Amino acid sequence: MNRPVIGREQDAAESDRMDLKDWRARALEFEGEVGRAIVGQERAIRLLVIAVFARGHVLLEGDVGVGKTTLLRAVAHALGGSYERVEGTIDLMPSDMIYYTFLNEDGKPRVEPGPVLRHGSDLSVFFFNEINRARPQVHSLLLRLMAERSITAFNTEHFFPHVLVFADRNRIEREETFELPAAARDRFLMEVSIGSPTDDESRRALLFETRFHDVDQLIGALKEGVIDYRQINALAKIIQSSVVVSPAIEKYTLDLWKAVRDPAAANVSIPGVDMTRLVAGGASPRGMSYLIRAARVSAWLAGREMVVPEDIRDIFYECMAHRIFLSPVYELRREELVRSLIDQIFASVPAP
Repeated sequence: MNRPVIGREQDAAESDRMDLKDWRARALEFEGEVGRAIVGQERAIRLLVIAVFARGHVLLEGDVGVGKTTLLRAVAHALGGSYERVEGTIDLMPSDMIYYTFLNEDGKPRVEPGPVLRHGSDLSVFFFNEINRARPQVHSLLLRLMAERSITAFNTEHFFPHVLVFADRNRIEREETFELPAAARDRFLMEVSIGSPTDDESRRALLFETRFHDVDQLIGALKEGVIDYRQINALAKIIQSSVVVSPAIEKYTLDLWKAVRDPAAANVSIPGVDMTRLVAGGASPRGMSYLIRAARVSAWLAGREMVVPEDIRDIFYECMAHRIFLSPVYELRREELVRSLIDQIFASVPAP
């Protein structure tokens, strides 16, 4: 039996009229607007802009209080559309994301849409805070929302064609947390690290400029809807079909992929590490295709019509590190070893 459908995106008739140069100027304006609310995070902002135009979901990691939520609220405000946030807790159930029940003023039970359904197809940014505090059942629902941009509820298919999922992992506290399954991690285009600003001017501004002390006022002062979120899906297709990946870049990317999967065969070495046992899996075809998708957007933002090796190398860690799975004996040294692995691969695989 066919279910009713709500929110499915219609064909974007305006895509033929989109000008990439004009849209690049708008993308840079969008990046600049977000930068008005967040200081000292230029690289994180650029990566999120790449993710927005590559239509990829993002996993955020970093200490508490470094501005992850403020950054996402700024992105949502400048992007337009609806923003929703959910806190990951041990008792959160999948149904809590879809609906909630209560007694109305007449004492009768009522059912209202939950955070995923509340805004319908206008939902553009969905932030799942501390995703690793939620149970695997919740991860499963989120996985479908990320993969298919749809869920089934009340015997109806609900589509969210414009949604991007941003999730934060608590990397400090380990109690009552559930590690994300490999399939869920692989659905994220990037994992972006956000730390405290390191330059003195950004630190001074955050401490002493009062506009940074009231987040609501800070976000409210930004220009809303700098770009039309309803047009980005069509624009993303044009970017992917217009920015060229040469045969030399194709071979370079394939060589990098081989080296990640089998670093010993690529003569990659890390002192004190058995390279034949280091990588247990990962670097999936989906992950590599995401890498190229992001590289094309990076080239477009830089004003180029073709991908160069720097586009690949610049985003390689953020696109690949979270989908490289190490043998258990090396897992506790993950960050150190994955960074060393990628650095050594770049040193071993010649760039065109």
